[in-house]
Amino acid sequence: MRSFYLLIALAPTLALTGCHDRLIDTTLSNRTSSTLRLIEFDYPSASFGIESLAPGQVFHYRLKVIDSGPTTVLWIDAANHNRKSTGPTLHEHDDGALTVTFNPNG
Repeated sequence: MRSFYLLIALAPTLALTGCHDRLIDTTLSNRTSSTLRLIEFDYPSASFGIESLAPGQVFHYRLKVIDSGPTTVLWIDAANHNRKSTGPTLHEHDDGALTVTFNPNG
């Protein structure tokens, strides 16, 4: 019976230390002098998007990678041109940080 109570007492500690979600903290940063529109970030098995990103604005998003493949970013620039850039390849269970910076020089 004593073991049972000890197990119940340790359960919250085991639950907190036993699980680690593998997530990628993604940051989109606009370092240009104009607002970017309709930004879409594609990654393996999913995507996310935002309507606009003003000059100097930063957007944060946490994603979970459940497949392997490349990343791409699509957006519309100030001249109303569709733009696309390919980023790193992500793999299932990756975690860490990823920053996408929109620079004035492309």
